[in-house]
Amino acid sequence: MVKKDGRVEDYSREKLERCFEKACYRLSREERVRAVEEIEMKLLNWEKVEIPSKEIGRLVMEKLKEIDPVAYVRFATVYLDIKNMTELEKLIKDFKK
Repeated sequence: MVKKDGRVEDYSREKLERCFEKACYRLSREERVRAVEEIEMKLLNWEKVEIPSKEIGRLVMEKLKEIDPVAYVRFATVYLDIKNMTELEKLIKDFKK
């Protein structure tokens, strides 16, 4: 996985699982595991060996948007570094499209 700053680090399923655990604490463990597995399948089919971390974040956001809108907003505010209400309002407005 290629980080924003250009560093390369190994993919960690545990990090992805923690991400879903924090964002989707209202979902059952089985639902979280299923979401992680769906994302991993997309990663396994990636055409390149190195996957930008932003693409993993994008996949997480897509999945959260589909399964838990509140978790999506919770994750997106951190992932997208939302700093103020204007940015948060835009995120929510874009979500509703």
